[in-house]
Amino acid sequence: MKAMITCIAMMAAGSALAQDIHTIHIPKLEIERNKKEVFSGRDSSLVVYIDTLVMKNKSQLVFFGKKDVELHVRHADIEKRGYIYGTDGKNNGTDFKIDMRFEKLGTLYVLAGGQDANNNGSRTFPNGNGGDVTFTYDGDGVLPQTDDKKSAHYLHIDTRAGGYRVNPQNELRNIYSLIGQGTAGRPLGNLSQGLVYSGSPGEDGDIILEERE
Repeated sequence: MKAMITCIAMMAAGSALAQDIHTIHIPKLEIERNKKEVFSGRDSSLVVYIDTLVMKNKSQLVFFGKKDVELHVRHADIEKRGYIYGTDGKNNGTDFKIDMRFEKLGTLYVLAGGQDANNNGSRTFPNGNGGDVTFTYDGDGVLPQTDDKKSAHYLHIDTRAGGYRVNPQNELRNIYSLIGQGTAGRPLGNLSQGLVYSGSPGEDGDIILEERE
């Protein structure tokens, strides 16, 4: 009986894990200039297969509330400037595994950095960690370069942690101001969940850029 219960528990855990990963296949996705395509929802992990991805100038592919994203693009046509952005919704950057063949590449920014904590009452999480990004490109397509942002085929991957941009003096002034605005008996009432977050930055994420074998 005990072994049967253990087996059932393991099957239930496996089923819950499978339900937490959502897979999407898109034949063609075209994002117009200055527009964005947002993937959100309750699944913390997402796998996306796109046969043809067209990103016009300053368009965005956004993954919100995602801890892990696998993005497979068979043919990518990126104009002057495209953005792929991911966050788990708690100030941490998304962990990305991206496999892409560039048919055209102007500039592409992959933004998986951590966000800064904010003690203005609207955010309730500390300085975030940067996501880990593995970017694999097809050597038979356009080859990306990471050295000169003013030249064509530029690829930039950001996995820097949150908290580096915080000015301690301004943060303290903001905190004292919020405390001063608190009601009698609840001096921390205006702070996010009554907490003051550490000014220490999160952890930077790792970057792996490689050509597909």
